[in-house]
Order: sequence, then C-alpha cells, then structure tokens
Amino acid sequence: MARTNRSTAPTAPTRPARLTRERVVAAAVDLADAEGLDAVSMRRLGQELGVDPMSIYRHVDGKDALLDAMTDAVVAQIEPVTDAGGWQASARATMLAARATMLRHPWTAAVRKARTEPTPAELRHLDTLLGILRDGGLGVDLTHHAIHALGSRVLGFSQDLYDDGGDATPEEAAATAAVLARTHPRLAELAVAVTHDGALGGCDDDAEFVFALDLVLDGLERRRAAEGRNATPS
Repeated sequence: MARTNRSTAPTAPTRPARLTRERVVAAAVDLADAEGLDAVSMRRLGQELGVDPMSIYRHVDGKDALLDAMTDAVVAQIEPVTDAGGWQASARATMLAARATMLRHPWTAAVRKARTEPTPAELRHLDTLLGILRDGGLGVDLTHHAIHALGSRVLGFSQDLYDDGGDATPEEAAATAAVLARTHPRLAELAVAVTHDGALGGCDDDAEFVFALDLVLDGLERRRAAEGRNATPS
C-alpha cells in the first residue's frame, strides 16, 4: 500500500502575553513571596516577564509605586466576615482573615509600616470593618477610638514598640539578659522567660495577636453596653 505524504503546515510562533499592570504586580508579588523584597527590582521583573525592564515603567511609576500596588493586591485578597454571629465575632474573624493573608505574604507588613497613605484596597477593608462596628451598635465616637486602639491589627499584624531581637540565637539572648539583669531586672526576667517565633517578626506570634485583639474587643463591648445603658430615652 502506497504511503500518503501529509504536508504539515508551519506552526505560527506563540506570541508572548501582553504586558499589563496586573501581570507586573502579580509577578512582583510572586517574586517577593519566593525571595523577599530585596529581590524585587525592575531588572529582575523584566527577566521574570521576558521583557525590557524599561517597559515596566509604562505600568508602574517606580519602585515605591510598585510596592504600593503589590500591597494593594495582597490586601484585596482578604475576605471579610460579616455574619459570624455578633459584631465582636465578625470583627475578630475579619482581622484574623487579614492576618492569614499577611502570613501568606509576610513582606507586606514591612511595606505597610513604611507607608503613610492607605491603598484603595486598604480603604475598602477599613470601611467594611467600620461597618461591622457601627452595625454592631458602636457609636461614631467609640468606633473612632476602636480604630485607634486596634491599630495595625486591622490589617492583621501588630507593630511592636521596639525590636526585641527576635533573630538572636539563644546564646545571644542569654548574654543580653545577663547585661540587662544588672540594671533592669524585670526586663531580664521577661527576656529569659518568654520565647517568640512570630512569622511577621518580633513579638508578633499568633497567640499574642489574638490575646491583644480579644482584649480590645472585650473592652469595646463593655464600653458599648455601658453607653447603651446610659443613653437617654428619646
């Protein structure tokens, strides 16, 4: 039987995906997740995306703008909880959801601490949390106090008063405690007694985060109930 020769049409080369702001930001987030913020540069992003690094500037106006966009993309992943059964439970679940998101992208805490202006996603997240508090019966003034008291926990992390040297080895921690003991015995006592392994750095592990969060929410509920009892009937 004679063989039939089939001509094969040439395959058109695959065109690279069009560069967009979303692709740039997503690649930067992936890079920061894998290698840390120091790895994020326009040159490295160009390599990851297979483009001229200068073309990235058409989509983000420099490194600071890129970091803001990366943080905004991460915060946008937070799924608020508004039906957990009471305002305290919903606020708690929403902030723990924020923390879970931050822990998946731990570099965001450092970026957020260095910024003074909120991103659009942060504003949406804050507005949702404010709605939970107001719908739960907190007045405008108490809600204002609540946001100040909650601080960075709104976004799932807590900013420590000082860097406690969480990266120190046990030997270094012991040496530091020995020096402190001469003049500051209570600080030395605490340094020896407590060990933290917070994923976001310093004394910011999950147990401390939840402890402080519950403390604030319980206090707000007591204040809300007291204001309700003292309200003058209309």
